[in-house]
Amino acid sequence: MSQTASTAPGVPDANRWRALVFIALAQLMVVLDATIVNIALPSAQQDLGISDGNRQWVVTAYALAFGGLLLFGGRIADLWGRKRAFVIGLTGFAAASALGGAATTGAMMFGARALQGVFGAMLAPAALSLLAVMFTDAKERAKAFGIYGAIAGGGGAVGFILGGVLTEYLDWRWTFFVNIPFAVVAALGAYFVIREPEGGRNRSPLDIPGVVLSTLGLVSLVYGFTRAESDGWGDSTTVSLFVASAVFLLAFVITEARVKAPLLPLRVVTDRNRGGIYLSLGIAIIAMFGTFLFLTYYLQVIKGYSPIKTGFAFLPMIAGMMVGSTQIGTRLMTRVPARLLMGPGFLVAASGMLLLTQLEIGSSYASTVLPSMLLLGLGMGTAFMPAMSLATLGVEPRDAGVASAMVNTSQQVGGAIGTALLNTIAASATTSYIKDHIATATSKPQQQLVQMQGMVHGYTNAIWFAVGMLVLAAVIVVTFVNAGRPGSGPVASGEGAEDEVAVPVVAH
Repeated sequence: MSQTASTAPGVPDANRWRALVFIALAQLMVVLDATIVNIALPSAQQDLGISDGNRQWVVTAYALAFGGLLLFGGRIADLWGRKRAFVIGLTGFAAASALGGAATTGAMMFGARALQGVFGAMLAPAALSLLAVMFTDAKERAKAFGIYGAIAGGGGAVGFILGGVLTEYLDWRWTFFVNIPFAVVAALGAYFVIREPEGGRNRSPLDIPGVVLSTLGLVSLVYGFTRAESDGWGDSTTVSLFVASAVFLLAFVITEARVKAPLLPLRVVTDRNRGGIYLSLGIAIIAMFGTFLFLTYYLQVIKGYSPIKTGFAFLPMIAGMMVGSTQIGTRLMTRVPARLLMGPGFLVAASGMLLLTQLEIGSSYASTVLPSMLLLGLGMGTAFMPAMSLATLGVEPRDAGVASAMVNTSQQVGGAIGTALLNTIAASATTSYIKDHIATATSKPQQQLVQMQGMVHGYTNAIWFAVGMLVLAAVIVVTFVNAGRPGSGPVASGEGAEDEVAVPVVAH
């Protein structure tokens, strides 16, 4: 990269706050895209003549490409330069979105979604690693990651609102076209504003076996959970995918331990702090994704909310995330160890989830859903923000891309597991409830009531599981993060935290 596009190592970039605006905009676009298309799916399916059996590919094609290529995307950012990977990712994402909006067949739509996933896998790690290398002062880093964390957490709920508005008042195609202005503004801004610090490239030759094995392993894992949701856990293809995933990922770990220039240097994940962050984030996302889905079903199917009204119903969660991330997390991150923010944050979110286990058909939004959403948002915002920062703090600059990719990978895999696992628990509990109670329902209205009660019973059963997941995430954080190494771990606080960005990580 030219001298005009980089800054000397250790010298803060004067444009870093302006750069944050464009990085945050790109992150918002990627997070929006995960939910905005879900709202538009029924209309798109009808227009393009996609069968019920194939409609899942609108979501699955994106998830497989995005989840499977994240580590590769992170390595590309380290190799080419984060700014270049970021701009190319944005440009490609805009082109793929235009293709999706103009789709005339189901196959064209699936291809566009897969391409969005490919360029998203390049864009997302580059965005997070740019923040990691540009904001090195502890207090500034706290503010920057507070804003980024709030967008990463709340963007999905904004997607529900925007998806509902665009689908209801314009056309489902606008849920794709809306990405183009986001991407163009973010790419132009990044090109002219971002100055990447010098000396952060990793020019080692690309680890091709690592790329192939990690991609096959992650795609098999994500697709296995997607298949489990639609075809059951005992399905032979589902089981084969899980076995293949285990074999590929084990081979990947063995390969990474032996090659000179690994795709994922094991020092990045074997560090106690980062390993704890990746694991706890993935588990917390399992809980969050499933609950998003059940709350959407509950509000639309049981309470009869329109897509737009459902989107607005999620606003308290966004507000909670904003407060947790930009106020609580940012203010306390430089004063207390990250585990004392993340652990309580996950427990506050678990208490919000606990409220949702009390849901009934007649539950009011104001007394049950609203307080639970506020607690969920507050807890997750407080926990996510230090997690995002700590996951990239202390890595060598040349590893910032893959460390960032691991954050995204844990979220993506957690989302796939959460959707499949919690859906299976809910469906099983619903079937069991209806089977036990349908005999007493003699009229059609009574039968419909039993079916709705069965659905709510299924949701609450799955939400109990989500509560357990959040408590487990809190236990992992308190056990592993900033623990057992007085004065040696990245505390994301105190003096000298900013110096750690350039300190090599010692594997534990």
